[in-house]
Formats: sequence, C-alpha cells, structure tokens
Amino acid sequence: MKKSYIIFGVIGGIILIVFLMYYNAYSGAVAKQENLDEKWNNVQSAYQRRADLIPNLVKTVKGAAKNEKDILLQVTQARAGIVNAKTPEDLEIMGKKINTAINIMYEAYPEIKSTENFKGLQIQLEGTENRINTERDYYNEAIKDYNTHIRGFFTRMFINTEEFPRKEGFKASAGAENAPSVEF
Repeated sequence: MKKSYIIFGVIGGIILIVFLMYYNAYSGAVAKQENLDEKWNNVQSAYQRRADLIPNLVKTVKGAAKNEKDILLQVTQARAGIVNAKTPEDLEIMGKKINTAINIMYEAYPEIKSTENFKGLQIQLEGTENRINTERDYYNEAIKDYNTHIRGFFTRMFINTEEFPRKEGFKASAGAENAPSVEF
C-alpha cells in the first residue's frame, strides 16, 4: 500500500504543479492584458484632454489679444487726437496735441498681457504633448511586458492565443511626424 500512496502522491503533486502553472500563466496574462487596456485608456484620456483644452485656450488667447489691440489702438488715437480731427482747425489742434503727446510719451500705456497669455498657451501645448508622449511610452512598456509574458515557454503551453493575442506597440498615424499648426 505504501507504494500506491507514493504513486498517488506523486501524481497528485504533478497535477497540483501543472494546475498552479496554468493558474499562474492564465492569471498573469489576464492581469497584463488589463494593465495594457488601462494604459491605452490613459493614452485616449490624454488625447481627449488635448481636444478639450487646446481649442478653448486658443480662443481665450485670441480674444484677449484682440481686446488689448482694440484698447491700445483707442488709447493711442485718443492721445494723438486723431479720433475727432475733421477740419483744418482740428488738424491745428491735433498738431498741438501731438506735441503734447511727445511730451507725455513716457506715460504708462495700458500693460500688455496677451504676450503672457501666448506664453501660457505654449506651456499648455508643450505640457499636453508631453503627457500624451508619456502615456504612449507607458503603453509601449505594457505591450512589451504583456508580449513577453504570453510568449514565455510555459505560458504558451497553457493559454489560448486567440484569447491572448500578441499586441503591436503604438504606431503613429500617417503624417504624424509633421507638427500640427496653431493659427491665430
């Protein structure tokens, strides 16, 4: 009887080892596949952030620049007396105002803030593109980890390759090597 217990023990041990190897291979593949899906979702989220943020920032900067341009133009015209000059007498008065304007040339004009808005937009553009690039890099790392796992010797014996197919890394779309243009 002792020999039969030993044989059943060895067979049971082998079955247990095979089951644990299968369990480990399958569970690992599921975990890596879920991690891969999460990384791709993060890439998509970064794309959506860009799609939501950039057009609004561009509109804001355009509006601020137009507003400052209008204000600066009105202030400059008012100081030079150009706005109301219609007759020769007005031109003579305007000449005096120009001399006065030369004297007060060093007065403070409205402070221009749109340049700061453009710098802020540039910073947001760069930050957004860096986020997208970082998420793509994480995605490619997750692909490598996943593919390495599913192509392992023991894992290949235990998992279904249709359920866990090999994945391709992130590939840029045609024309992506060209930087997008932002028009003002």
